[in-house]
Parts: sequence; structure tokens; C-alpha cells
Amino acid sequence: MAHVFLTGGTGFLGSRLAAELLRRGHRVRALARPASLSPVPAGCEVVEGDPLRAESYRGRVAPADTFIHLVGVSHPSPAKAAEFRRIDLASARAAVEAAVFAQVRHFLYVSVAHPAPVMKAYIAARTEAEAAIHDAGLNATILRPWYILGPGRRWPLMLLPAYWLLGAVPATRASAQRLGLVTIGQMVAAMAGAVDEPPHGIRVLEVPRIRASCP
Repeated sequence: MAHVFLTGGTGFLGSRLAAELLRRGHRVRALARPASLSPVPAGCEVVEGDPLRAESYRGRVAPADTFIHLVGVSHPSPAKAAEFRRIDLASARAAVEAAVFAQVRHFLYVSVAHPAPVMKAYIAARTEAEAAIHDAGLNATILRPWYILGPGRRWPLMLLPAYWLLGAVPATRASAQRLGLVTIGQMVAAMAGAVDEPPHGIRVLEVPRIRASCP
């Protein structure tokens, strides 16, 4: 059984992941602002704090051995470049600081597939967060999806014919695989599996490995 500290536990991915971790018998403590407490899955212990300020919660991470960071701007778009640095990057740096302070043995972070032709500000913020994880010397699992399909997030299915064509051409096949779509079920399975089997050093899961976790 892992003791998991989770930020972003009330979100699209975090709420589903927390429920799956609890189902697997893990203990989950979820960071949340007071206004966001209600969506936290039953069974989670709630820790109130500000995800942008490590000092507001780092003393309550222990005795967790696993730290999962999922805070970020919802529905990313090129128009939100400033928010990516103010929220995504700042919260990731705070999470790394808190994880180091608590001496956790495994840090999980959802980054983004790169390089890519669009969303450069978003990719830059996530890449800097990855660098902070490296610099901190944490054992970590970094997942790099491009787009996560789920309830209310189905419009990219219209792109499947284009993905098929790009995948059929040798020159673009690798890019089509790296920037492929994953489902919320695949993400949850990949992250829960990573909690079950923590790495030594840094493990990066690109789209093909995320998909393989839950065909």
C-alpha cells in the first residue's frame, strides 16, 4: 500500500485517479482549497492549502511516500500563456519543493508531449517543470500525453483520419505516435500502475506506453 499525497485531486484527471488509487487499497491525501473540498472522492483525507505556496502545505505531506502533482490551467489554449507560468509552472515548482521537504520516494507529474507545432508556451512551462524535477534529484514518473479524451473532451476524435494518414507515412509516423490521443482510462491506469511500481531515477511515459497500460 502506498501513501499518496495528491494535488489537483478535484480535477478531471485527479478525481478519477484518486478513486482508482483508493480502489487499489492505497491511502490518499488530497490537497484542496476550502471552496473545492466537495468533489474530493469519498475516502480521501483532505489537506487544505494553496498549491502555489509550498509553505502552506509542505509540513503535511508526510508520511506520504508518493507525491502526484496534477494542478494546471483547465482547457489549455494559446491565449492562456501567462496562466501557464503563473499556475502550471509555479504550482509544479511548489510541489517539487514540498516533495523534497517531505523526502518522498516517488514523484508523479503529468507533462505534455513535445516537441509540437502549437501550444509553445504550455510546452515551455511543462518542460521547465520537468527540469525542476530533474534538478531536485527526485525519483519520478513523468507522463507526456498530448490530449486526454473523456467526458466533454471528444472533439479531437474528428482528427482520427488525419492521425491515420500521418501514421501511414514513415516520415511522420513517429510524430503521429508521440502526439496521439489517449483516454482518461489509459491515463488513470498508467498513473496507478506507476504508483504500484515506483522507479529508480526518472521514468518517462510517452503516448505509446500510456496507451499500453489500458488497451
